[in-house]
Amino acid sequence: MATILVCYGTSEGQTAKVADRLGQTLAERGHETRVTDIKSAPADLDDFDAVLVGASIHVGKQQSAVSEFVMEHRDALAGRPTGFFQVSLSSATDDPERRAEAADYVDAFVERTDWHPDRIGLFGGALRYSKYGFLKRLMMKRIAKEATGDTDTSRDYEYTDWAEVEAFANDFAAFVEGRLGTVPADAE
Repeated sequence: MATILVCYGTSEGQTAKVADRLGQTLAERGHETRVTDIKSAPADLDDFDAVLVGASIHVGKQQSAVSEFVMEHRDALAGRPTGFFQVSLSSATDDPERRAEAADYVDAFVERTDWHPDRIGLFGGALRYSKYGFLKRLMMKRIAKEATGDTDTSRDYEYTDWAEVEAFANDFAAFVEGRLGTVPADAE
């Protein structure tokens, strides 16, 4: 059993939902997990065998707090199994150009932070029209028109493929188990 930190930056809550599902899946596999907003993440990572870091994309970038956390803890992250997950509308479509755009966001993040996670997951996000002010709703409607076509602002849309999130968590867990030589609790 490993102790795994899942920390994330979120703007509207979908990345928090993804982080919670990752943590649940890791816990179901027998690992001790702590899921927390990046702003409440521990200053010292010594208590964790592995770390997952997540962010959402807004205006082409992840939250600055996520970049700052990674740069501040780069050496500690390099010394253990790590993964990065990103939540965006670009990952919510089957359009190869949009999906490449999502991958480009990760590449820019890796270059900017000089952190090279062992595993990377790209997940579709959500449109929270009900939480947006007038200007943001208008801007997001324009973006959604091209990305997903969902422009009815009287409702919210969720694009996260939860089976994909769970598969990523299980893949990360298997990687951690292999790296640390641990066995999931249900396999003992």
